[in-house]
Amino acid sequence: MKRKRRNHLPGFKAKVALAAIKGDKTLAEIGEQFDVHQNQIQTWKKQLLDQADTIFGCSQEQKTADESHLKDLHAKIGELALENDFLSKALGR
Repeated sequence: MKRKRRNHLPGFKAKVALAAIKGDKTLAEIGEQFDVHQNQIQTWKKQLLDQADTIFGCSQEQKTADESHLKDLHAKIGELALENDFLSKALGR
């Protein structure tokens, strides 16, 4: 009988990948400890290593981009509020 497909949380994946990176145990031992297949551990380890640079590097760039986008949205909200006020007065409400 097949096992039901499991979805793992990101925190669990990170824990398993970090255990594999440490190298204290073999993949077989880690797989047995966390009840995960060795191929899955290799995949998560590779994903962690490939995306590690984005964890520390892009936060400042992303933050400035978000702030500028937020300013644009606030300006648009202000314009729309002025238009609504003008039109409501023009219609006599």
